[in-house]
Amino acid sequence: MRRRVVGTINGAIAAASYGMNPLFTLPLYSIGIGANSVLFYRYALAIIIYWIWLKLVKNVSLHLHREEIIPMLILSLLFSFSSLTLFDAFKYIEAGIACTILFIYPVLVAIIMAIFFNEKITKTTVNAILLTSIGIVLLYHGKSGLTLNTHGVVVVFLSALFYALYIVGVKKIKAIQHVNRNKMSFYVMLFGLLVYIFNLKFCTQLQIIDKPIFWLFPIGLALFPTIISLETINISIKLIGSTKTAILGALEPLTAIFFGILFFNEHLTIRISIGIVLIIAGVFLIVMQNSNKTIKNTTTN
Repeated sequence: MRRRVVGTINGAIAAASYGMNPLFTLPLYSIGIGANSVLFYRYALAIIIYWIWLKLVKNVSLHLHREEIIPMLILSLLFSFSSLTLFDAFKYIEAGIACTILFIYPVLVAIIMAIFFNEKITKTTVNAILLTSIGIVLLYHGKSGLTLNTHGVVVVFLSALFYALYIVGVKKIKAIQHVNRNKMSFYVMLFGLLVYIFNLKFCTQLQIIDKPIFWLFPIGLALFPTIISLETINISIKLIGSTKTAILGALEPLTAIFFGILFFNEHLTIRISIGIVLIIAGVFLIVMQNSNKTIKNTTTN
């Protein structure tokens, strides 16, 4: 019972903390800091803090074998492109809606596994695709009765696709199956930082945060949706399993929507609420389908 409670609490914290991305990002946008600079600060600070945490507190070895470098670099690029496209989408559509569309990544994982790894497309998968598609169409009707920016919707869909490819890579690339998940997270951030260094012309175009109070936002980004989210999701998966942790992930878009309404004057209409429910329902179908597969495989073995 205690393991279940602790695991559930950590899963909820992981999802809610990741949903805090807009809370710390949008204020930086408001003073003219671009997505690449915001993400550079987020990753750079997170790498420093996480290195201290892993080495001095958890005593995790960060030694990387030669055969692990290229796979880790590929995963890092996918993860960074997912972050960059999501943060770019915040400039075009409401952050809460962007985070809800991002939440379709488990459905995309199921589609990718069916196309490239010969997993059977079940009725459950088809129903999940239909539910999430209808949900996105409903979300497409934005605030004040206006249609959402098409570019923003496409960009956040790309973010979900990049993240889905990252998840598939973590599952399928043999060279990194034995790698400690804390070490993997560290190197994903470390190598991923190269994307923003390159985009910023080797930091010659890095925008400086000149007001000390605004440094709280990149620090918040490094801590809450990055390090705290990574640590608590690992604990949650260990204690209650990946399925229940994935279900708790529904708190991620809900948290983003909550902060969007509370601090950034975003709107929640009945139409958007129905769209959010349909997307979450579609994702739950995929999660529960994967859970049933795991149970059947375990029984068979």
